[in-house]
Amino acid sequence: MKLYSFFRSSAAYRVRIALNLKNLAYETVPVHLVKDGGHNKRPEFRAVNPQMRVPVLAAPSGELLIQSPAIIEYLEETHPEPPLLPKDPIARAQVRALADIIACDIHPLNNVGPLRYLKNEMHQEQSAIDAWYHHWVRSGFEALEALVRPAPYAFGAQVTLADVFLVPQVYNARRLKVPLDAFPKIVAIEAACLALAAFERARPEKQPDAE
Repeated sequence: MKLYSFFRSSAAYRVRIALNLKNLAYETVPVHLVKDGGHNKRPEFRAVNPQMRVPVLAAPSGELLIQSPAIIEYLEETHPEPPLLPKDPIARAQVRALADIIACDIHPLNNVGPLRYLKNEMHQEQSAIDAWYHHWVRSGFEALEALVRPAPYAFGAQVTLADVFLVPQVYNARRLKVPLDAFPKIVAIEAACLALAAFERARPEKQPDAE
């Protein structure tokens, strides 16, 4: 498999974690989202993903899969061990809800596209953009802090989809200097996850395109 990735992309980070947890080998194809205006906007990458975003997973069949939740669901369905979702339907929905708070509520508002739009089209000062970023992270993390069940992972003793989504979002929060003192459970979950080789190998600074 090939993973079109950018080392700092939290969406690509999620997929790297899932691939590692399932012990699946893959080749990284770097796509720089910043350099030269964004290599993702080049025609050759637009042919890979018309949305011009990472990650993209080239499956063994040659099909190109986009959107990290869909890619991870594909991995879960084709390589069910170890599972990233509990067997119980209620627990599965609860884990998915934790992941969705990140994937649907926090990340879309703080992705590079909206932030660039605020700066270039809305002519916002960097301080206002940073305040926007911090607000949506804090809002989402307040909900997550109340919902997670660290023992030691986000939903108990087994790593789940919630952890796969949470760790990259905490990385982003740290990189953008969001204070995390109010979220001790989230910080503890991050530490427990990063002690695992699958999470450690997926870290942005461990990637071949890391700068």
